[in-house]
Amino acid sequence: MRLRILPDYGAWKLSDFDVLAAEDLVKKWRAEGLSASTIRNTMVPLRCLFNENRRIVASPFVGLKLPASKGKRERIATPEEAERLIAALPENMRPIWATAFYSGLRLGELQAIRDEDVDLKAGLLHVRDAHGNWDKVVGPVAPKSRASIRSIPIVDVLRPHLLAHQLRRGERGGLFFGSAGTPFNPDTVRNTALRAWKHAKLEPIGFHEARHTFASILIAANVNAKAVQTFMGHSTITVTYDIYGHLMSGAEDEAAKLVNAYLSRMAVGSPHVAPVIT
Repeated sequence: MRLRILPDYGAWKLSDFDVLAAEDLVKKWRAEGLSASTIRNTMVPLRCLFNENRRIVASPFVGLKLPASKGKRERIATPEEAERLIAALPENMRPIWATAFYSGLRLGELQAIRDEDVDLKAGLLHVRDAHGNWDKVVGPVAPKSRASIRSIPIVDVLRPHLLAHQLRRGERGGLFFGSAGTPFNPDTVRNTALRAWKHAKLEPIGFHEARHTFASILIAANVNAKAVQTFMGHSTITVTYDIYGHLMSGAEDEAAKLVNAYLSRMAVGSPHVAPVIT
């Protein structure tokens, strides 16, 4: 409510909020790259307000079509795609998107990151307690949970983008991807990227999907699930498994291969274990 609904509709009367306003919200959030599950979860408290207010006869949520949270998964770029998407951008936009692809920061975290949070010497990006998230109404705020306060390793492919941006900025202090205490405008950055990707004939992607891409890279690189949870800032490892379990070793085909390989190794030289037939 505070982050996504009140800034635009906080001054409205409930009776003025109709199905068209609800549909506009859904369209806006989809354009910003929010996942279907995030949109549905954000609508829950607003829906409750209408359900509990008996003076309102018709709820704007009756018949409202929300994006499906099951079936179709969020887009995830391959490492090769991510590289091409970044390369197609204007030079000043590449560090923002490279950080989105290779750190897994949420959009608010990406906006809030400060110069002192980028530690190239230690090879770490820090999401800190006091100013780890950006609220478009009040500015820097604490992260959404204790788990969001974390340090993320700077991978080699991200380092030159951060260094180039750092050199362009100089010793300013303040927001790493902003100026005069104002973060980058996600709509402007997104629209610029869309034009560049259209010109390069590349499939576009959103900030939230870039975050998914980083998680998929971690998993493909065999980073353990607990570390993935930490780097993504998930509150529990259950959240990590719920979102990314389908990418991890242990899905049906992968599980069969792993078990067959294990039993085959065990069968070698052991008269008590029958060889596995493949």
